[in-house]
Amino acid sequence: MTTLVFKLRNVPDDEAKDVRELLDTHHIDYYETTAGNWGIAMPGLWVQDEDVQRSRELIDDYQNGLLANRKQQYEEAAARGEIPAWYTPFVTRPWATLGTLLFCLFIIYALLSPFIRLAVTS
Repeated sequence: MTTLVFKLRNVPDDEAKDVRELLDTHHIDYYETTAGNWGIAMPGLWVQDEDVQRSRELIDDYQNGLLANRKQQYEEAAARGEIPAWYTPFVTRPWATLGTLLFCLFIIYALLSPFIRLAVTS
């Protein structure tokens, strides 16, 4: 039997490539499935049952290292002031942001107005 050890849906190409190389360097045979023609199947990496524990440990170690690396990169970028704040769109493009907000309010009004009129008239 085979077991799914790594899901490939929404995984960046470089991370998927690294996991494939990790399994190859440790001589773990795997089978890769794609999402299929319509994108509804489960893309992933499957290994034999006897290799599940070892491959899971390798993948977990890789992902923990990747997480630590990404956290460090984020903290360094935040220290340099490169991470935009939540209010950055208001400051950089105030008219476009205001227009987007007004459009969203109009959509909400258009969706709710029939129900409000129904409640008022009855």
